[in-house]
Order: sequence, then structure tokens, then C-alpha cells
Amino acid sequence: MSMHASLANVVAALHRGGVIAYPTEGVWGLGCDPHDEAAVMRLLALKQRDVAKGLILIASSEAQLAPFIDTASLGGSQLAEVRASWPGPNTWIMPASKDAPSWITGAHDGIAVRVTAHPLVRALCDGFGGALVSTSANIASEPSPRTRAELDPRIVAGVDAVTDGETLGRAQPSTIRDARSGAVLR
Repeated sequence: MSMHASLANVVAALHRGGVIAYPTEGVWGLGCDPHDEAAVMRLLALKQRDVAKGLILIASSEAQLAPFIDTASLGGSQLAEVRASWPGPNTWIMPASKDAPSWITGAHDGIAVRVTAHPLVRALCDGFGGALVSTSANIASEPSPRTRAELDPRIVAGVDAVTDGETLGRAQPSTIRDARSGAVLR
């Protein structure tokens, strides 16, 4: 049964393999431990999303993303552009490390990652001790919720915890760009 939960309770739920709902920069998101395949599969089933599409990881620092990305295969100017955009609502497709789980990368050789400026999400990642999955808290093809009240009851019933807090009021989900080409994908 989900409920408003303290940060410590949400972090504990994540460590138990739980799925959580939390506010990001522009929309409410679903998250879990990216290393926990069962948790990721539960999240994907709740969203009715195909694992092949891949998932975004969100973190409070680049160091939390380091196990998932291969920065060595990017040029210095590419990496500088990524780093200059963080923290903020900027998601980058970066080369995936050999250790990046296939249930996160999906059918791609890259991995979508972001260092957030959202204070609650930063605290969540720091409390958890690493990056978290971040995908919009909606059933696939339905609108992304911008407020706690807009969360679909099926989503709320399917998660282990719902944090307090609000989005940062951004009108759109994060911008997604390819770190290799610089192309804007969303």
C-alpha cells in the first residue's frame, strides 16, 4: 500500500526492491534501483512500457552515474558540453559502460542520464547512495502527471511509496540530447 512517506522510508523501500513515485523537474516520475532487475521489470509492467525502449537514470552527481556510462569514448568538448548543462533538466544519451544493465539500456548502445538540480531528488539519490531510474509516472501513451493529484490511481496502487514534494514547475519533461552528435532528441 502506498502512502506519503518520509525520505528515510522511501530510501528503505528502494533498498528493498521497491518502486516509488516522486516529483522531478517537470513531471512526476517513477523510480527504483537500476541494478535491481525485478524492480525495473515491476516498474515497466506498471507503466506498460517495453523494456527495449530503455530508461533514464537520474542522479545528484556525475559520480553516481559513473558505473553506467563510458565517458572515455566521448571527446573532451562533448563531455564538457554535458557537464556544463548539469545539474539541470538536461538528459544526455551517453555511451553505456559494459556494466550498464540491459534492462536499463534496452535495445540501445547508449544510456540516458541526468544530474538533477531538484533538491528532493538529489536528497533521494544521496540517501539511496546512487542513481535511480527516472521515467514519467504514467501508463504508456497517457499524459504525464504534473502534480501529485494527477497521479493515476493505478500507478499509486502499484508503487511502494509516494514522496512528498512538487515538481520544479518546468513545462516539459527534460530535454534529451545525444552526447556524441549533440542532436536534440526531445
